[in-house]
Amino acid sequence: MKQGFFHDFRNIDKTTVLIFVVMLFIGWLNIYAAGYKESHNSIFDISQNYGKQFVWILIAFVLGFTVMLTDVKFFIAFAYPIFITIMLLLISVLLFGTEINSSKSWFQIGGFNIQPSEFAKFATALALGKFISSIKSKTITFQNRIKAFSLIFIPFAMILLQNDAGTALVFSAFVFMLYREGYISGLLLSFAVTAAFLFILTLVMNEFIIIAILSIIAIIAAYVLRNKRKEIFLVLGLFIIMSAYVYSVDYAFEKFLQPHQKNRIEVLIDSKIDPLGAGYNLNQSKIAIGSGGLWGKGFLKGTQTKFDFVPEQSTDFIFCTIGEEWGWAGSFVIISLYLFLLIRIVIIAEKQRALFSRIFGYCLAGMLFFHFAINIGMTIGLVPVIGIPLPFFSYGGSSLLAFTVMIFVFLKLDAKRLDLL
Repeated sequence: MKQGFFHDFRNIDKTTVLIFVVMLFIGWLNIYAAGYKESHNSIFDISQNYGKQFVWILIAFVLGFTVMLTDVKFFIAFAYPIFITIMLLLISVLLFGTEINSSKSWFQIGGFNIQPSEFAKFATALALGKFISSIKSKTITFQNRIKAFSLIFIPFAMILLQNDAGTALVFSAFVFMLYREGYISGLLLSFAVTAAFLFILTLVMNEFIIIAILSIIAIIAAYVLRNKRKEIFLVLGLFIIMSAYVYSVDYAFEKFLQPHQKNRIEVLIDSKIDPLGAGYNLNQSKIAIGSGGLWGKGFLKGTQTKFDFVPEQSTDFIFCTIGEEWGWAGSFVIISLYLFLLIRIVIIAEKQRALFSRIFGYCLAGMLFFHFAINIGMTIGLVPVIGIPLPFFSYGGSSLLAFTVMIFVFLKLDAKRLDLL
């Protein structure tokens, strides 16, 4: 049964909208704190980052309202054209874009910069939703898996060519949706997690020690499975594969990673390496967050923030401002808001009767989680610094507008879920 415009607004999930608005407001205040100087007169000064962010926030509200006015079937019908258009923009930015921080990922328009790769996340979520939901058979074929992975790989490869590995890695977040829909098995996901763990472990430990540990595990497993010949051969095969992988890590680290990427991983392992170079950001970030204590130093009173000790503090390292000025308590509130938003999105996604809506919801949740976990993780030294923003908090219009569109498209799909049957 079709419902009108006002019905959609009445049915929109108000809890999600409220979290979104609260996060935008807190984020804006922290961008102001990150760039605050006593000589600045107004928080609305568009010559400063916080003034520009206010403009982006106004545009975000207009976009959200526009999405709610749009027929929800538009996003389903035009999923592929939107995807193709964004892919063409990714090609265009390689040819005509502006290079910022060694990445050719931006179109410069006046005093503002637009990053097409942020919108590629939205376009890929639409395309995946359209493709997977259009498959009639309940059996997932190898061909369909390849096509689904290709929709992810195309933007990933184009963004990698822009020398923006951080944004490209965000596309691995689609694994959550693929796992939910049965395109990735739990076993394959376990292998991927194990490979990542072994990669890090090999960088911090001697290969012989790791092989010895794996040998002990294999011997114990073989003893437990001593009456099952096939399982024993499987254990032996896994031991050989994992041992070969461990020995290949150093080669891959030296041959395939760029110098700045190797530096970031080395700094993660030992923050004392190059304290005035690659390790500077991380060390200053830890100092800023740690100095906040339980309750923080107070709004606009952060010394690390005020004297610009942490580079990129209004963008990639905005969480430092939160940690220093609002302390553990403020950080806990922000993390709780993110977790509440993620849980809310997953709950709404599971309520969807249309497969397209559920897929889109899981894509949104996966990308938000990846941004949230990696950004905060890199500011406290748990993951390498790869340069991705904290959604709704970091300065920048592209990320804000892209995530705003994704959230409101998902809320629109939810409000219209009965019409999509």
